[in-house]
Amino acid sequence: MFFRKQSPVASWTAEKKKHYYDDSKISKDQSLSVTFLTGTLKTNPRLKYIALILLFLSAWFLLLSFRFPLTKNDSKISQPAELPWVPTCQNGTLSVYVYDLPPEFNIALLQRCRKLNVYTDMCPHVANRGLGQPISPLGSSTAPSLTRPSWYATHQFITEMIFHARVENHACRTWDPERATLFYIPFYGGLDASSKFREANLTERDALSVRLVDFVQQQPWWKRNQGKDHFLVLGRTAWDFMRTGQGVDFGANCLLNLPAVKNMSVLTVERQPWQGSNQHGIPYPSYFHPSTWQEVRTWQVKVRNSKRPHLFSFIGGPRKGLEKAAIRDELITQCSLSTRCELLKCGSKCHEPSHVIGVMSRSVFCLQAPGDSFTRRSTFDSVLAGCIPVFFSQHTAYSQYRWFLPEDISEYSVFFDEKSEASRRIEEELAKIPDERVEQMREKVTALIPRLTYTHPNATGVGFEDAVDVALAALANHVQFK
Repeated sequence: MFFRKQSPVASWTAEKKKHYYDDSKISKDQSLSVTFLTGTLKTNPRLKYIALILLFLSAWFLLLSFRFPLTKNDSKISQPAELPWVPTCQNGTLSVYVYDLPPEFNIALLQRCRKLNVYTDMCPHVANRGLGQPISPLGSSTAPSLTRPSWYATHQFITEMIFHARVENHACRTWDPERATLFYIPFYGGLDASSKFREANLTERDALSVRLVDFVQQQPWWKRNQGKDHFLVLGRTAWDFMRTGQGVDFGANCLLNLPAVKNMSVLTVERQPWQGSNQHGIPYPSYFHPSTWQEVRTWQVKVRNSKRPHLFSFIGGPRKGLEKAAIRDELITQCSLSTRCELLKCGSKCHEPSHVIGVMSRSVFCLQAPGDSFTRRSTFDSVLAGCIPVFFSQHTAYSQYRWFLPEDISEYSVFFDEKSEASRRIEEELAKIPDERVEQMREKVTALIPRLTYTHPNATGVGFEDAVDVALAALANHVQFK
């Protein structure tokens, strides 16, 4: 858990010396003046009445000046463009009960963090409730805050941990299952799946998921609606939990194929577009986890004012043997041949937040090609950097994140079908977009930052609606409709 380091409170004596006069310094003449004035008021009732009226009027004027401050030009006062939105859970319309699962389904997995991913040591990434390691604020050379940093080297497949930490401290959480409208099962299924990608024994690969479902089905609250008001959050794509008997085995388990799970709602960073009727896309986590709306506004101002010398950029590497990723070679070629494109080929720098956000902050448009799957964490990095995303597949964002993104895709993005002629001349097509239109799109992208961001898990009363707030509200409406 995180704790806010409180600043020492200055003593009242010290504050008094700093801001108030010293009584011992009142002169004798001043004392005589006060005595004379007091005596006059006592012997002259009319003067006393006038003094009381003046005192009342002065107090009233002072009150009005604080409540409605006078200014020559109110338009020049520096204020936020919009008042912050404060999450509430009024009238019992949203109330989330968090299952207290046996440790084997979540926190016990973290004890073997070095083996949670066949490619990466996850120990640094599961730290700080899934935020990972704190980093210096982007665009600043100063060290992270010692109280509560906002920037972390967050792993792209760790959403389930961050979501769990946020809901545990959420205003809509209830400890009484009788009052709950939603039941959250905090299973770290993505971490379990990634630890067993190379497990040849399918029974062993599926074991923890099967035990979880058996446990949940035994709970009285499951039986009330057969799980229709229950939900899971998974930090990996749906494909990692929908093993089929056909084609190449990429290490998936059977979690999302289990009948009981099909009764639930599943929040995942990438849903299966054709068979995932109970699946709902939620954002990949980026690197920014603010605690207040002021931090968000400060960052929005920064990205609005960023100088963007490059028309477009691409961050990524080629993919072999994947038809959906064939467009990547085309994008790498076009970007490398253009003087108006910045290319960051994926190597070690692709995992450095400062390099990734830096490239995007210098670009007007950010190309978002499918990779191993349709979606990319890069989409949310580009929004954080105020860079307009350019998509080449409907399933990279449009069919995934409907709870989070505007219905009118042209408000915040550009789309080129990967098989169209336009995708062969990206620089030319992007250069055609009028400057006014580009500014409108950039403003929309910047406005999306709060709702696509996961706030710091320990933050309370942050004053804006983040990704967890959006997901819970939309899920509550969805379950009520069901």
